[in-house]
Amino acid sequence: MTQLQRWTAEQIPDQTDRIFVVTGANSGLGLATTRALARRGGHVILAVRDEEKGRRAVAEITAEHPDASLEVRRLDLADLESVRDFADQLHADHPHLDVLINNAGVMAPPRTLSAQGHELQFACNHLGHFALTGLLLDLLAAGNDPRVVTVSSVNHRQARIRFDDLTGERGYKPMGFYNQSKLANAVFGRELHLRLAKSGSPVRSVLAHPGYTATHLQTSAPIGLWRVVLGRIGNPLFAQRPADGALPQLFAATEPDVESGQFIGPGGPAELRGAPTRVQLAPTAADPETGRRLWELSEHSTGVRFAFPAAV
Repeated sequence: MTQLQRWTAEQIPDQTDRIFVVTGANSGLGLATTRALARRGGHVILAVRDEEKGRRAVAEITAEHPDASLEVRRLDLADLESVRDFADQLHADHPHLDVLINNAGVMAPPRTLSAQGHELQFACNHLGHFALTGLLLDLLAAGNDPRVVTVSSVNHRQARIRFDDLTGERGYKPMGFYNQSKLANAVFGRELHLRLAKSGSPVRSVLAHPGYTATHLQTSAPIGLWRVVLGRIGNPLFAQRPADGALPQLFAATEPDVESGQFIGPGGPAELRGAPTRVQLAPTAADPETGRRLWELSEHSTGVRFAFPAAV
């Protein structure tokens, strides 16, 4: 696909009076995304697990942009009770939401189970975002040019969903389960698009990926080998800055001509870096049976069922 060579954060339209939720907003891609949106006048809700880190991020941004409109709210995506609490509080305080950016993630931890017994990466990267999107869909439907942007990865193309062993009980590989969670993001984003379109909803579902971007995911990976390979070797040689890696999700969230169902990523070689462009999903991510199966599993696992409007 043709690279959108001149598109940078300077091209983000004015976002005054628009409300954004950015998960994982205190560092890496989330912080870069929050900074760019606030700079263009958007009101950004930083959805973070650690509120103190969120407040430090706010202080960092307001030091550069004193008029930035920001608020910090606690959200632990790996705990479905926290997701419900966050959604309840947002409903109490805001009559609408314009854009939800499902950005947060964890990468390659030792095998760990969430509060509800799900494998941590699947729980945080996919199930938490699935539940959050479903619980906020009514606020989004009331928004102006509403969108859900779900952040996947080039790694989704290397993955399969282990429906018969989602917790890794019979075999756990940290990066394999990370890749699985990123495939789940891709499947979810596309399936959400199809269901929104069928229902006649005004909400757009757009996917994005950052290519190879230097973030805390690689440098804080608890598996020693992955920390060395990704953080100490790969990042200095190949990775782009978070401000550049965030461009695809910023494009997906703000560009007027973006269509629901599109996938935005870097346009350089192997989609590892470069200006945002439209890229292709792996065939597995677009498989209708995989989409149906993952959706039903996610509903069962989270207890969240999406309230789509009747088709028009």
